[in-house]
Amino acid sequence: MGKSKVLVVGGTGYIGRRIVKASLEQGHETYVLQRPDIGLETEKVQMLLSFKKLGAHLVEGSFSNHQSLVDAVKLVDVVICTMSGVHFRSHNLMLQLKLIEAIKDAGNVKRFLPSEFGMDPALMGHALEPGRVTFDEKMTIRKTIEDANIPFTYISANCFAAYFAGNLSQMGTLFPPRDKVVLYGDGNVKVVYMDEDDVATYTIKTIDDPRTLNKTIYIRPPENILTQRELIEKWEKIIGKQLEKSTISEQDFLSSMKGLDLASQVGVGHFYHIFYEGCLANFEIGDGEEASKLYPEVQYTRMDEFLKLYA
Repeated sequence: MGKSKVLVVGGTGYIGRRIVKASLEQGHETYVLQRPDIGLETEKVQMLLSFKKLGAHLVEGSFSNHQSLVDAVKLVDVVICTMSGVHFRSHNLMLQLKLIEAIKDAGNVKRFLPSEFGMDPALMGHALEPGRVTFDEKMTIRKTIEDANIPFTYISANCFAAYFAGNLSQMGTLFPPRDKVVLYGDGNVKVVYMDEDDVATYTIKTIDDPRTLNKTIYIRPPENILTQRELIEKWEKIIGKQLEKSTISEQDFLSSMKGLDLASQVGVGHFYHIFYEGCLANFEIGDGEEASKLYPEVQYTRMDEFLKLYA
C-alpha cells in the first residue's frame, strides 16, 4: 500500500498550516485547497506559495462552486478539514456540510477528518451557552458524515499549548506572568496540554492506520496531563522564582461572563469546562484510541521544554 494522497482544506489556518507540513514531512502527496475568497490577504498567499516550494500542490476550489470541490476531492484519498471553529477568529464549521456533499458525490475518499482538534464534542452535550454551539455544530457535522457512510477519524487534541500553556492558562494573554498568577479553584484539575506541531504529526499518522478508522483519537500523552499548579511549578522552576497565587472560585468565574462580548463568553464557558469540570481527563477512553500509545515513536514536546521558549 502506498501512502495516501491528502487534501487539506483550511491549510493557511492556525492548525492547517501545521497539518500541511506534517503531511509533506511524512511523505504524502499533499494538496492544499486554494480558495478565491482569499482576496488580498498577502500572508495567506505567501504561505500557499511556501507550501508549493515544499512540494505541495495548490488546487483551486470554492465553497460556492460545488463542482470545484468535487474535482479537488477526486484528486486524493484523504481529506482533512481544519477550518476555524473559534469565535475570536472566524467561526465557520458549518461550511463543512458543503465539503461533505462534495466528498459524497466524488465517492473516492477513504478517510475524512473534519475540523475538530479540541475537546470531544460527543462528551459536551451539557456544555454551557453560548459556547456549546461549537460542540453542537461539530456533532451535526459528525452525524452528516456518518449518515453518508463516509469513513472518518475524529481528532480530540485537547488544549493547544500556545493558547493554554504559554500563558499558564491565564485568559487575555499569551505570555506567562512573572509575578502574579490566578488559579482556577484549587488549580488541581487535570488538563491536557499539546504542542500544535505534535498534534499535526499525530493527525497525519492516523490517516493510513486501520486502527483509527471510524474512531475518535485522543491525543493525551501521559507526561502532558498536568494540573494548572503543576504547569505553574514548571515555569517557576525555569525562572527560579515563586509566583504570587490567587484563586477564583467556580461561582465568581462564571459570574465574570456577564456583560462580556460573545467571543469572551464562549471562552469563559470553555475554560470552565476545562479547569473546573476537568472535561479533558475526567473520563476513560472507551471505544477511541490514544495517540501516544498508537505511535510511541513520536517524541512529543513536554511542557517544561515548551515553556523554556518564554523564559
